[in-house]
Amino acid sequence: MTARLKINGADKQYEPGTMPKTLADLLATMKIDQATVVAEIDGAIVPREQFSATRLADGMVLELVRFVPGG
Repeated sequence: MTARLKINGADKQYEPGTMPKTLADLLATMKIDQATVVAEIDGAIVPREQFSATRLADGMVLELVRFVPGG
């Protein structure tokens, strides 16, 4: 059975055993620098220092907002 995350409104499905275990793992697989992102899971903002300790689970809804220099 596949596991699912909803990331910025898009469903992402993972085969068994392939879903990133933590928020930090997810950001690494997406090639997103942790210093440039604000993360919200199921409506709650996750402090950056907790990215490595924040476990992901099937059905979670994530919003990732990246800061882009320039403007």
